[in-house]
Amino acid sequence: MGLTYKDSGVDIDAGNALVTRIKQAVKSTHRDEVLSDLGGFGGLFELASHKYKQPVLVSGTDGVGTKLKLAQQMNEHSSIGIDLVAMCVNDVIVQGAEPLFFLDYFATGKLDVDVSEDVITGIAHGCRLAGAALIGGETAEMPGMYNDGEYDLAGFCVAVAEKSDIITGQGIQQDDLIIGLHSSGIHANGFSLVNKLLAENNSTLTQDFNGTSLGATLLTPTTIYAKPVLQMLSAFPIKGLCHVTGGGITENLPRILPANIRADINTHAWQRLPIFDWIQTQGNVAEQEMLRVFNCGIGMIIVVTAEHQTAVEQIAKTHNIASNVIGKMSTTDATSHVNYL
Repeated sequence: MGLTYKDSGVDIDAGNALVTRIKQAVKSTHRDEVLSDLGGFGGLFELASHKYKQPVLVSGTDGVGTKLKLAQQMNEHSSIGIDLVAMCVNDVIVQGAEPLFFLDYFATGKLDVDVSEDVITGIAHGCRLAGAALIGGETAEMPGMYNDGEYDLAGFCVAVAEKSDIITGQGIQQDDLIIGLHSSGIHANGFSLVNKLLAENNSTLTQDFNGTSLGATLLTPTTIYAKPVLQMLSAFPIKGLCHVTGGGITENLPRILPANIRADINTHAWQRLPIFDWIQTQGNVAEQEMLRVFNCGIGMIIVVTAEHQTAVEQIAKTHNIASNVIGKMSTTDATSHVNYL
């Protein structure tokens, strides 16, 4: 008998079995605009033209970085897909866009159908939280490219916004309020530092951490802010939105600030989660480094006038997300930046 594809390390039957297993999870993310079923060459999505005068598509792509390493070490794959969706969706919503659909790319050396199913089921869960349809993806089995048990992920999100309603931050002025929506934890940034810290101080992922394990705390999935933010956008004007992703508040907030506007942030305005204190203490990490690497407890920033503060906080509360005013905008003669008080 001649050489087969399976002999080279690629199992087509396993790939087909995975597609069968995930069909229900994918179907659970369905939106009326989806025109295709799982398994086609491309996902079809009909843009509802009656909803927009000048629709603008907003796209984003991301991964979950070295948080994957922890998921694989713990053999816990059910929530990493939520992180994948969140990292893409939280980026596109800051321009005032509604997430429409999502695609994923899953690459591994040898396909483990159980692990892959857990990951993609998590992606589908994230899509439901975001209101986006999971309309396609790619599962790539590549022998020799990854060590046993390793896989990599990438995600792609497309959203839509009315052209006249796109949020740029250019209307931000002195005395506008900076409201922080709290994070669920580290989210999916800064894990290279976390992994180095774990290796150097002999911490174990199974050790107790406030009643749960350290590993489970570190793997807490990223908060998806799409639904509360979209509700806010439909209720009152928002001047600026900022996803506090890699780079923390320090690097991300200036991306939306007009020239000569400074964000004055009171770092004592919110209570940091214990995991951030643990990282800072165990690694002797300087405060400015913490604020530049991690979200430090604030995952999304909303900039509004003072009259809309209560509405922001009430909507966040209905979505079980804590929030509070963390600062105010000021003018500056220098380049736009963040000033920590």
